[in-house]
Amino acid sequence: MIKKIAFTMYPVTDMARARKFYEEDLGLVKTSDYGGTWVEYDPGGCFAITTMVPVKPSSDSGGSIAFEVDDVKALTAKLKSKGITVKMEVMDTPVCQMSVVIDPEGNAVTLHQLKRKS
Repeated sequence: MIKKIAFTMYPVTDMARARKFYEEDLGLVKTSDYGGTWVEYDPGGCFAITTMVPVKPSSDSGGSIAFEVDDVKALTAKLKSKGITVKMEVMDTPVCQMSVVIDPEGNAVTLHQLKRKS
């Protein structure tokens, strides 16, 4: 029986480059580092980046993660100005706004902002 989601993990090939993106560009705070091959963050659940798995980073297949952000338009613009690839510009839906950026390793990262309820 499944109790909960234990973690979400992204494979990376260059840990330093990946950490710079997640920690400096997105502002995540590292919670654990297991020998530099598995690094965890807790933005409301465990998100890990790792060089331990024989899986290649991809923005076109496999799973993805969506981070809830305060201002999706501002963050997307900031990342774009830093040269981060924007795969999907900010899209407006009835309940949210979201965009998709590509991390330096090639993984897709969704930035999501719920709209305020009236």
